[in-house]
Amino acid sequence: VSRVLPGMQSAFVQIGLDRAAFLHVADLWGHRNGEDSRPIEKILHDGDRLLVQVIKDPIGTKGARLSTQISIAGRFLVYLPQESRIGVSQRIEDGVERELLREKLQRVLPPEFAGGFIVRTMAETATDRELAADVEYLGKWWKEIQEKAKSAAPAALLYQDLNLSQRVLRDFANEETTRIMIDSRET
Repeated sequence: VSRVLPGMQSAFVQIGLDRAAFLHVADLWGHRNGEDSRPIEKILHDGDRLLVQVIKDPIGTKGARLSTQISIAGRFLVYLPQESRIGVSQRIEDGVERELLREKLQRVLPPEFAGGFIVRTMAETATDRELAADVEYLGKWWKEIQEKAKSAAPAALLYQDLNLSQRVLRDFANEETTRIMIDSRET
């Protein structure tokens, strides 16, 4: 934290970019979930180290927008390590289907697994095995982030979402995929 602004209930945080990033009190995890209603100057101080996630990239003269609520996207799930509930994508409107997806995920979760999830739309057709694999994948990422955070210097990048081509592979390649062809000709 490089500067706390009580009047704006926000702080500027150095994350290794040219401009400091912006963190509003509403984007602090404890504040967001109702556990901590103190003003930002009672929560953060200059020099504090935080684990943050960029929720909005820098634009023009504005720095990135941050949150302390971490989310990691997988193929079928979004993992929320600080949460305990299971939500379902709003695109799945059928209440029965939403409950079935929650139950399906709860069946494959290891008993010791901590954290919450958002079930993505693609999970409607996922098998138990595919959901379990996504849970394992996301759990490994979170453990790796936590390990890196223990020894990382301030403003270190601990995790970056996959690029477009990698996300396409994650989301669409599966056990039935026999080959992937890439047309790399320049136009």
